[in-house]
Amino acid sequence: MELTWISLAAIVFGASSAVADGGHAIHQEGAIISPADAGKVADFDILAAHAHRNGNTVTFHMTTSGTAGASVPAATGAVGGSDVWSYVWPTSLDPSAVGFEGGTGILAMAATSHPDFDDTPLFDENGDGDPANDGIEWHSHWVVLTPTEACGPGALAVRDIPEGATPELPATWPGFPIFLDSPGFTPLFDGPEIKVNAGFASGVELEGVAYDGVTSALRVNASIHAPLLCVTDVFDVASGDLSLPGKLQ
Repeated sequence: MELTWISLAAIVFGASSAVADGGHAIHQEGAIISPADAGKVADFDILAAHAHRNGNTVTFHMTTSGTAGASVPAATGAVGGSDVWSYVWPTSLDPSAVGFEGGTGILAMAATSHPDFDDTPLFDENGDGDPANDGIEWHSHWVVLTPTEACGPGALAVRDIPEGATPELPATWPGFPIFLDSPGFTPLFDGPEIKVNAGFASGVELEGVAYDGVTSALRVNASIHAPLLCVTDVFDVASGDLSLPGKLQ
């Protein structure tokens, strides 16, 4: 689909919903600016992606053309073949920065919604006393992404854990046989903006970490077998080419 290229000035002054708050990603120095595209679903059409740090806390945020988080996948009634929609910030951090086995792929922060299963067993996102029924609520994950041809030519997947393998995993790994962590960082929404505040251990070097912004869909394998979770559709990439041009300051 052909992109409609418009200037940053047109975005700032023409998209009134995206300028409601001067703290949004689109207003930040060094943000990755992305052209609006009327052909995309507005809440997954990225206008800007940004990350900044305050000590050991990193704020990942993204400005969209619409209302961030407004759309969620339809329930299928089964885990196999079900969809996951996501806002993702791929980084240059080694996966060991958050407790995964080092050198295993691209570490990314993701905010996801998926109504057919719950992968945050330690958290009760909807506050009803049951921590196992909250998958549709937007929640955060660390994921390790790797090129996986079984998902399609050039496709990415969340890295699988082969049967019998015992890689290093974060303390809040939810038990799925993939490189997925459920750290409990709550996604926050403000009109066109989504942000996630992520905490790191004191020994993690954060200065100059590269990042990007992506909106995408993933799908659980129908047989719930490796590869378990494939990226099936990329809605938008802030940089246009996943080059991670953003730099954490």
